[in-house]
Amino acid sequence: MAHDLLTAVRELTPELTARAAEIERERELPADLLDRLRAAGCFRMFVPRDHGGYEVDLRTGMAVLETLARADGSTGWTVMIGAETPHLLALLSRDRFDKIYAAGPDVVVAGAFAPQGRAELADGGFQVSGRWAFASGCRHADWIFGNCLVTADGQPLPGADGAPPETRSMLFPADRVTVVDTWHVLGLRGTGSHDVVVDSAFCPAEATFDLFTGTPCVPGPGFVAPLAQFVLHLGAVAVGIAQGALDDMTALLAGDRQRLYARQPLADSPAFRIHLGRADLNVRAARTLLADLADDLWAACAHDPERIPALQPTISAALPWVTEQAIAAVATCYRAAGGGAARDSSPLQRRFRDIHTFAQHAAAAEGWLGNNGARLLGRPAALAY
Repeated sequence: MAHDLLTAVRELTPELTARAAEIERERELPADLLDRLRAAGCFRMFVPRDHGGYEVDLRTGMAVLETLARADGSTGWTVMIGAETPHLLALLSRDRFDKIYAAGPDVVVAGAFAPQGRAELADGGFQVSGRWAFASGCRHADWIFGNCLVTADGQPLPGADGAPPETRSMLFPADRVTVVDTWHVLGLRGTGSHDVVVDSAFCPAEATFDLFTGTPCVPGPGFVAPLAQFVLHLGAVAVGIAQGALDDMTALLAGDRQRLYARQPLADSPAFRIHLGRADLNVRAARTLLADLADDLWAACAHDPERIPALQPTISAALPWVTEQAIAAVATCYRAAGGGAARDSSPLQRRFRDIHTFAQHAAAAEGWLGNNGARLLGRPAALAY
């Protein structure tokens, strides 16, 4: 099943690359491409087999995401968000999970992790209002969630034992949520990451979940420590974007390209070869680190969940480091490509904008690197997820 999925995705990549400018111009994936990705199995790859999915392992999922992002960054990102749907829905009750997947495995959830809404306690559930930014893929989603601060009589409910105020995610059918067209951005333009709004809508308690500390209702290693797995998914997309830039650069040099005022073709420049060689090795190192961490995490999820907290500081620190390597590799290619790379029609310009937009994600922030330093010093991590 995993082999079939990867084969189907690889067969799609030439078309994705050829249509990258269209995807960016539309600011979302065209409907026919979504259909092709759905038929390939991209949105069901993590869904349990007994619900019609492929239930692939973490490494296979990362390979799919890297392959897609290598073809087009926005496609890799959009599929990543949609493919993570079962991890989120598994935080509901098993009965609710089963009902949502009763019509088929290709369910897509979009939403936002930041608690930008308020959920007032009500009889049988919550009265919800909020506006959430960065809801990638919200226009083609079946369900949309927003994380909320839980309130009673308008006041935030305090967390247990001095913890921050309680938050909870509210899940709505997509037709009950308003999408506000806000996605006018530097890069990853094709992800359709608009704002979503709910105005005083009732959400039953059974359609809510705890995003950060909830217990999955579905067995199996794929549903243990979902947020740690999400971090590695992000890393795979970053590596894919960087590898795509290296591909674009080597294709550009196939015709003995020579920059103005240069004495020799760029491909014959010893200095450029050093920079390109370093960039390639850094991307390979980033990919290898992610694979190593994925294997460790998957083994812990499958056999020794008590080990997971010890792995999380390094996993959280890995993403900003991987992002740094990806940015450096893309920058090497972009700068070497000369004035032509500044044109909107240049794939290297798109890679450059995509990876810098990627780097603005909260999970890629430099501060997470300190978690690994804290681990080495035997100190508690300052940041947690």
